[in-house]
Amino acid sequence: MSLRADTPAPPGARLRRFGRTQRWVHRATAVLMGVCVVTAAILYIPQLAVMVGRRELVVRVHEWAGLALPVPVLLGLASRAFRADLRFLNRFGPHDRMWLRAALVRDKRPSSRPAGKFNAGQKIYAAWIAGATLVMLGTGLLMWFTHLAPLMWRTSATFVHDWLALTIGVVLAGHIGMALGDPEARRGLRTGTVSREWAKQEHPLWRP
Repeated sequence: MSLRADTPAPPGARLRRFGRTQRWVHRATAVLMGVCVVTAAILYIPQLAVMVGRRELVVRVHEWAGLALPVPVLLGLASRAFRADLRFLNRFGPHDRMWLRAALVRDKRPSSRPAGKFNAGQKIYAAWIAGATLVMLGTGLLMWFTHLAPLMWRTSATFVHDWLALTIGVVLAGHIGMALGDPEARRGLRTGTVSREWAKQEHPLWRP
């Protein structure tokens, strides 16, 4: 029987937050995104390009990692639990607006930041990174297969791809920084379980 966040439980009880599929999708996506970011940095920062060399190999690794980026999510759709999490991420309710208002004024009181399984910040990040990934994939294909579009389109695609890549790097740095500040959230992604106390404080509306 699952433990609910609002019912008594033995001391030290842990709640199941993520199953094997969700954790695998997150790890695989993180690895592929990391490869894309690192290879992009090597391609665009002269000092790194000189240090690493083998530009053609770096380009190929970057291209194939980018093409593979949506694959973990697509495979994860076979899991009912993963699809359920996507539905949670896709729902934005009054409590999410309250969470955002509190975040904007830096109000860190738990009572002012109600959240279900995912808070409003996580929902916005997930939607943004999903959209950015699709844009990067589309513009990358135009840059890779030059016969797909006229020169003006390819030039525009390169501009969007480069600047969006920089934005993704900044957003990912913020995402990683927030994760580093929350060991229990990282433990949930690593082991699949979180402490009952953490769930009650950070996600009081979540019902496991």
